[in-house]
Amino acid sequence: MGMVFLASVTGFVAMLPWGGAPVLAQEAISQEEPTPSSVDEVVTSIQRSFQEKPSRPEFFPRLKEQLKDTPPFLRDTKLELNLRTYYFYRDNLNNSKNEAWAIGGSLSYRSGWFLDHFGGGAVLYTSQPLYAPDNRDGTQLLKPGQEGYTVLGQIYGRVKLFEENFINIYRYTYNTPYMNMNDSRMTPNTFEGYTFQGAYGGKDGSPKFTYGGGYIDKIKSRDSTDFISMSRAAGADVKRGVFAGGGNVSIGGFQLGGINYYSQDIINIGYGETKYTLPVTERLGLLFAGQYSDQRSTGKHLLTGASFMTNQVGVKTDMSYGGAILTIAYTNMAKGANMQKPWSSYPGYTSVQVKDFNRAGEEAFMVKGSYDFSRLGLEGVTVYALLVHGWGAVNPATTSAVINQNEYDFDVQCRPKIDFLKGVWFRGRYARVEQQGSNGSSINEFRVMVNYDFPLF
Repeated sequence: MGMVFLASVTGFVAMLPWGGAPVLAQEAISQEEPTPSSVDEVVTSIQRSFQEKPSRPEFFPRLKEQLKDTPPFLRDTKLELNLRTYYFYRDNLNNSKNEAWAIGGSLSYRSGWFLDHFGGGAVLYTSQPLYAPDNRDGTQLLKPGQEGYTVLGQIYGRVKLFEENFINIYRYTYNTPYMNMNDSRMTPNTFEGYTFQGAYGGKDGSPKFTYGGGYIDKIKSRDSTDFISMSRAAGADVKRGVFAGGGNVSIGGFQLGGINYYSQDIINIGYGETKYTLPVTERLGLLFAGQYSDQRSTGKHLLTGASFMTNQVGVKTDMSYGGAILTIAYTNMAKGANMQKPWSSYPGYTSVQVKDFNRAGEEAFMVKGSYDFSRLGLEGVTVYALLVHGWGAVNPATTSAVINQNEYDFDVQCRPKIDFLKGVWFRGRYARVEQQGSNGSSINEFRVMVNYDFPLF
């Protein structure tokens, strides 16, 4: 089954560049995005891959008005400022601690189209310490050693072939299941490569097909200033890039998509996902989704020094009613190897704040409840709580059992609708991980974040 799936998507030869340049204060995986208030707002990993980020109102509309008679290259210029401050604290099972408080953000520029076909942009990122004890390194808010940094993480050109079909050149961002921004700290992963994307249909409720492909050579991880080869980022001491590609079909409430990533002598990852949204009444909605991942070594097996292959299956359902959502999810890992996530966050339905529940042989069950308080007069305020139980994991080398684990998460967010606070996102998160056989110790993690998205023009 895995090989059939891989063969079916390998023909796309490469990576998906959706959701690139605009810098939004949202993070890569579903547990780290603004909490939805209905199933209509729930976006799956494969669906997220093919989305262009929408434009937002400018903060200085008069300045924009002054450019209305200039060529489109200037008239349609976008300049955005993202301010971010982030506090992170974790106590670990071995009694060590990670702690830092950082401030920074990004400044992004995107041009309009020159001759209706050529454009470009750049994004400058920075993260600087406010409080960073030397003996509590490891938060990934700062560079190793609790050092601040500034980096030109994106600098790219774009060619518009025709409407909704583009070529993207050089340093850019991507949001696909196994290659994404992983924007869960101060700055995201960014990538160096050459990609294309396109979309057909979708008007007036007609079926829509979106696709992408290309070659990714290097990655800058979220706490680094250096671009290194994709294979070195995965853990192999050679230089290899990644070919990847896929597509997504949407027909009404139904979606089906797949993507494949191939790195010679390193790893091949295939991912498929489907989703169906069903509006039952005006206030009641249901969502059903399923995912499948297949991972295996390639060529000379340089990632681990030996051949490996494994897979993962996941299913979930969401039910929304009056601003509340109940989510139930289950994932099951094969015993061949631990699932890899070499260039991103992990897309599994039971991946949460601290743990991914992706160990070899591990089964995981999640129940989550969220609520949007807008109907009670607290517009922009949401909360969620969840529990994940993981069991059955094994050491893939010996097949002997390893410890079970539970994670409990609590999240509160506020996105004010008041004019002068629009674009601000306050968020507090707490997670507790308990593992059997750890002598009663646990992992406790606190995160406090404030983001301010500031579209200048």
